[in-house]
Amino acid sequence: MDPKLKVGLAQIAPVWLDRAATMDKIAACIKEAAREKAELLVFGEALLPGYPFWLAYTNGAAWDLKVNKEIHAHYTQNAVSLEAGDLEPICALAAENQIALYLGLIERPGDRGGHSLYCSLVYINTDGRIKSVHRKLQPTYDERLTWAQGDGHGLQTHSLKEFTLGGLNCWENWMPLPRAALYAQGEDLHVAVWPGNLNNTKDITRFIARESRSYVLSVSSLMRQSDFPKNTPHLDVLLKSTPKIMANGGSCIAGPDGEWILEPLVEKEGIRYADLDINRVYQERQNFDPAGHYSRPDVTRLILNRERQSTLGFEDNTA
Repeated sequence: MDPKLKVGLAQIAPVWLDRAATMDKIAACIKEAAREKAELLVFGEALLPGYPFWLAYTNGAAWDLKVNKEIHAHYTQNAVSLEAGDLEPICALAAENQIALYLGLIERPGDRGGHSLYCSLVYINTDGRIKSVHRKLQPTYDERLTWAQGDGHGLQTHSLKEFTLGGLNCWENWMPLPRAALYAQGEDLHVAVWPGNLNNTKDITRFIARESRSYVLSVSSLMRQSDFPKNTPHLDVLLKSTPKIMANGGSCIAGPDGEWILEPLVEKEGIRYADLDINRVYQERQNFDPAGHYSRPDVTRLILNRERQSTLGFEDNTA
C-alpha cells in the first residue's frame, strides 16, 4: 500500500443559510481538489448552510424575539435532511472523483422528529457512501439556543489507505474522553472542524497532534458580511450589528511530532494541500502511544455508548 495520502483543507465561506448555493460551492471545491489529486477533502464546522452567527449579535437569548425566531425558521428550512437525500449530489461527486470527504453541516434528522437541528460532521468515503454522522455532543454557549445535543453514535473511525481517520466538531476537541474514544479505535489522522478563527486552531491543533502522535487537520470556514445573501431574514439588523469579518479561518495541519506542516492561514479563501506519510506516525508512536503501550486499561478504561438516541422505538413490523 502507498504510505502517503494527499489531503485538502477547504477554507471557504458559505452562501450563508442558503443550502443550494452553498452546495454549489462545495461541489466546485470537490472538483478542484480532484483535479489536484487529493484523496481526502475536509470542510469546516456547520459550513452547510452556515454557522448561527446571529445569536451573538441579535440578543439571541431574548425570549420570544421575532428576529431570532424568524432567522431560526429560515435556518431550519435550509438545514440538511439526509433521509430526504439532500446530500446525494455531494455523495455522487465523491464517488465520481474517488475522493473522501469530511463535511460539517446542520442536520435536521427524521429520527428526532425532523424539526430540531444538530451540528453534524459527516464522513463520506471514496465510494460516495455516508459512513458516519457525528452529531455534536455539546453545543457551546449560544449554540445551545439553536442546536440540540447529539450522541455517541458517530464517534467512529474510518480506514483510508494506510490511515485511520476520526473527527470532532469545534470545542469537542477540548473534551478529553471523546478524543480518547477515537484514539482507542486506532485514529492516526484527526480531523478538527471549526466555524473559523485563528484563536481556535493555533494552539489546540499542535496539542492534539503531540498528545495523540497523529496528524491533525484543523479546518475552519470564513464568514464576512459580504457572505450574507440579500434574501437573509432581517438582513438590515445583521448588517448593523455584526463585524465585517466574523470568522477569519486559521486552517492548518500539525504532524505527529506536534510541529506545523501547514501553519494557520487567515482571511484567505481556497483549498490548501499536503502529502502525509503514515511512517511519521509509527516513528512518533515508538515512545508514546496513548491507546497502546502507554495506556493502563487495568487502571483506567473508557466506556463509549454509540447507540443513536431517539425518543421513539417500534415494537411492531410496520415501521
